[in-house]
Amino acid sequence: MDRVAFDAWLAAIKVMSAEQRRKGAEMLASAGVDAALNAAEVPASSGDGANLAVDTIVTCGDIADDDIKRVIPEEMAKVTPPALALVVAASQQRVESVGCPHCGGRRLQRWGGASGLPRYRCAACQRTVNALTGTPLARLRKKDQWAEQAKALITGERVAKAAERCAVAYTTAFRWRHRFLSAPALDKPRRLTGLVEADETFILESFKGKRSGLPRPSRQRGGKAGKRGLSAEQIPVLVARDRTGATTDAVLPRLNRASVTPALAGVVTSTNDLCCDGGKAIVSFARDAKIPCHILPSPGGPSSQAPHLHINNVNGYHGRLKAWLRPFHGVATKYLDHYLGWRRAVEALGAAAQPEAGLRGAVGPGPYQQLTL
Repeated sequence: MDRVAFDAWLAAIKVMSAEQRRKGAEMLASAGVDAALNAAEVPASSGDGANLAVDTIVTCGDIADDDIKRVIPEEMAKVTPPALALVVAASQQRVESVGCPHCGGRRLQRWGGASGLPRYRCAACQRTVNALTGTPLARLRKKDQWAEQAKALITGERVAKAAERCAVAYTTAFRWRHRFLSAPALDKPRRLTGLVEADETFILESFKGKRSGLPRPSRQRGGKAGKRGLSAEQIPVLVARDRTGATTDAVLPRLNRASVTPALAGVVTSTNDLCCDGGKAIVSFARDAKIPCHILPSPGGPSSQAPHLHINNVNGYHGRLKAWLRPFHGVATKYLDHYLGWRRAVEALGAAAQPEAGLRGAVGPGPYQQLTL
């Protein structure tokens, strides 16, 4: 058994039932482990604890069955709930890829375990951490239900249905949803490549969940805007997408160059060609950043002279986003960035959108950063 598998096996001991521990003790006794341990005993002063340091940096990718077996060996799978095994696998892979959450150190020594998760001590800053320290899921309970919560997010379930699936209270399911979405909301491609399409769409402002101090009468189930067309009730959302499908987006405080620039600066550069429908904010950003900009007549379809220049892909993304949001009957504007990240992660994962990948994205890094680490 390799080091990682043995560490995972040790971490599982605390979640075993009394019967499982009894059977485990019988198996160890029948294998003659006592004699082997005595023969291999090492004095505490030898300093061999350093051999437990995590020195290998693993490149992140989609969690496959082989990855889970590497962290959760077959012996442990018999005594560990599969759902908890997925959490341990996702969290340990984060530790291997990110290192110490306090100082970024890469040498982490195993330091026991707690709540079914291994603990580590950083050789650089001497602080102890567990595999979820510094993540949005730190200190959340009921880890054996997290895989079900990840399934609920992948399928786009409402909070009430997610609460029923996970056998938790409605308020717990709501809190879990936004803890799980905190990391995907920040997970965006660092750079878009080649031809980039950019356009804005508008989503109705919502104070859903707010019980007092509303600046207007409350609406029912999303409701409709008080004015036709664009108004202060419509929140601008910028979406930029390249031809490989990589997507970045942002909720804009206002539709102007000052708001667009922080959203696209460094992501879309002079090495790209930008297609848009002539919106002043995007055109001004492209001009200031010296990005080649192709302005297309509304609604941004291709012309016979340049069939490759269009914004059909980003317009299609707008349509899928709004259709996906519709069953929620209105999304609170303060959480709108979480829902944008949720949709972005689902599209980025594609066929790999499984609970394992959802858990990995929740603890970080998300699907985009997994591809670039």
